[in-house]
Amino acid sequence: MTYENLDEKLVNALLDDGRSSLRNLAEKLDVSVTTVSNHLSDLDEAGVIKGYTPKVDYSALGYDVTAVIQLKIEGSAISSVAETLREARQMVSVYEVTGDHDVIAIAKFRDTDGMNEQIKQLLNDANVKETNTSVVLNTVCENEQFPLDVSE
Repeated sequence: MTYENLDEKLVNALLDDGRSSLRNLAEKLDVSVTTVSNHLSDLDEAGVIKGYTPKVDYSALGYDVTAVIQLKIEGSAISSVAETLREARQMVSVYEVTGDHDVIAIAKFRDTDGMNEQIKQLLNDANVKETNTSVVLNTVCENEQFPLDVSE
């Protein structure tokens, strides 16, 4: 029974199968169920694990349009606009960035009409100076997470 790098090994085991039981995780990591439970609680409290959720294939549900929306924002309103975007239902990622634009958002839509409507709403915000939208032609990978390095 080794506790070296246990948190990293536990995260990797959950990345392999987020639905694993405590017992299965304990067996895989060669530790007790109580140890796994305690470490999971610590990882939850520390904000390392932010929840357990299914990976959804939005295109299988009819959300066939993915848009990358770049926004230039007026003055100090970046955080306010980013928060508004975060609360928008179809935004899957929102980033405050450096470079030519201030905010980049990734959104899923059923069709281009829905996308167009959302972008027009964004342009009604006086703090949004400009948008540049790219429609994704082919998704190579999405929502990927990577295993943590574990030194043995």
